[in-house]
Amino acid sequence: MAETTIDPVCGMSVDQATAPSAEVDGTTYYFCAPGCRKAFMADPASFLGGGHTHGGHEHGHGGQHH
Repeated sequence: MAETTIDPVCGMSVDQATAPSAEVDGTTYYFCAPGCRKAFMADPASFLGGGHTHGGHEHGHGGQHH
């Protein structure tokens, strides 16, 4: 029986045996199509909930200006 997982880009259920995949930080992610894999590889953190910060830029959430 094939194992399925969720494509982190589009949310589709994919078959791990046949899906394109990529490894980031020791974890393998599976995708429905090469296009989703390409989008993920361009900026993995944006699809992984922003757990990693690259560049340390600020988004201006201060809200302390009066």
